[in-house]
Amino acid sequence: MPRHYAAAAALVGAALFTGVAFAQTGKVTVVTSFSKDVTDPIKQAFEKAHPGLTLDVQNRNTNAGVKYLEETKANNQVDLFWASAPDAFEVLKGKGLLEPYKPKAEGIPDKIGSYPINDPDGFYSGFAASGYGIMWNERYAKANDLPEPKEWQDLAKPVYFDHVSMAAPSRSGTTHLTIETILQGEGWDQGWRTIKEISGNFREITERSFGVPEAVNSGQVGFGIVIDFFAFSSQASGFPVKFVYPTVTTIVPANVAVVANAPNKEGAQAFVDFLVSPAGQEVLLEPSIRRLPINPAVYEKAPADYPNPFKDPSLGARVKFDVNVSEKRSNVVDVLYDQTITFQLDALKAATKAIHDAEAALAKKDDAEARALIKEARDLIAAMPVTEEQASSPEITGAFTGGKQKGARQAELEQQWAAFAKENYAKAQAKAEEALKRLR
Repeated sequence: MPRHYAAAAALVGAALFTGVAFAQTGKVTVVTSFSKDVTDPIKQAFEKAHPGLTLDVQNRNTNAGVKYLEETKANNQVDLFWASAPDAFEVLKGKGLLEPYKPKAEGIPDKIGSYPINDPDGFYSGFAASGYGIMWNERYAKANDLPEPKEWQDLAKPVYFDHVSMAAPSRSGTTHLTIETILQGEGWDQGWRTIKEISGNFREITERSFGVPEAVNSGQVGFGIVIDFFAFSSQASGFPVKFVYPTVTTIVPANVAVVANAPNKEGAQAFVDFLVSPAGQEVLLEPSIRRLPINPAVYEKAPADYPNPFKDPSLGARVKFDVNVSEKRSNVVDVLYDQTITFQLDALKAATKAIHDAEAALAKKDDAEARALIKEARDLIAAMPVTEEQASSPEITGAFTGGKQKGARQAELEQQWAAFAKENYAKAQAKAEEALKRLR
């Protein structure tokens, strides 16, 4: 046998013997919604553990990432999808855009709280967990004499008017899950009432979820509705912020998945394995990340005050989050929020302020008719243009899945929902102002 063939055969034999795969070299491309604060430390640790691999991180928000994988599936150049929202993974799974893979890991339970950590069919895996809640700047709160909130409904109180911020759920997968958690935890009608009453107090609705903690950290706004790790990493960086999980929250895994027809499938699998390994899990404790590990043993290395959903049964216990319900109506919920709140925020705030003023006057001078007018105003704000059943019906969900005819139907529904909200908010403001006149 020629010398170069013998050398090649020996190299192949050595690789088979040691279990090293030649494909675990080169570039591993990941589409992710996570910021560089999260991805950079993990990239560094992964590349150190796998010297032959380089992680190419492409940042896109969750919805944009899903759309990108759909649009490029014929010539896919992406190895991994890495994000928080489980319903986004369900969408990709349903479209055949993910490759099943069971990571090599020990000590990972089946559930965190009441939620399965991994997809039962093996198409995506949890690597960390997060809950949703309220973050605030202590200095801002003290300067403005504002109390510490504990529940979502606290943020609807008049004292918080113009002091709260949140990202648009259509632009942020984590905010979408927050809205869906409230809807599932409180029910469709009461959930939307709570969401609208809080939103009426908003200073702004941001385009990216990162914008909310940044504004709270700097004191531009006092309170933000965020995913927990934004607050934890801010605290670790020395910002004067606090965070609370409301009773109606849920602990949901953030996930990673190998994309179907991945150019570097073995490299992608190596990244998944690293994320759920003890070394990968420990990176989650770093100050810039501060995620909740899915391996209970890793919490032994966490700071003393670190939340531990495996030891605190109250975290996420109230909401039995149903990812199938969320996935089915995901687009509808996002569009409903935008058309009735994001794009109508000024009108919603004006109606909310008018109600606050009328209620303040009512507290000083009771009047049955004024009380009835205020109730009517609140009910007008809370009303939704579709029921829960309609929101999940094929007739409405089908309008948001593409195609020329469906696009026309989507535009029609958006116009109807926006007009419904605009008219209701105008009526609500008028009724609240009428109540205030009676009380003066």
